[in-house]
Amino acid sequence: MNWILLLVAGLFEVMFAFCLGKAKEATGNESYLWYLGFFISLTLSMVLLIIVTKELPIGTSYAVWTGIGAVGTVLIGILFFKEPTEFWRLFFLSTLVLSVVGLKFVSH
Repeated sequence: MNWILLLVAGLFEVMFAFCLGKAKEATGNESYLWYLGFFISLTLSMVLLIIVTKELPIGTSYAVWTGIGAVGTVLIGILFFKEPTEFWRLFFLSTLVLSVVGLKFVSH
């Protein structure tokens, strides 16, 4: 169950990065709504991370959480913000994914 909560926490991290990107593009009241989404996602992500670290090692939890956030944010950037998809960028992104999966397998 804690690993599922950690995944959800990581997805909320991706969501707060997405909201931040959208807020940067928006103007007026729309930007405030995106900032509200940012703060809600940030809060939920942190609360879930706190819950998870009561049972899982802090180092592993934090590494997996940031890994999910980093990979997800890069993918969001590619899909929604027209960021580049160069070979080396995708190569190092895949090594990050492999590292996060590896941490899951070696953690008790």
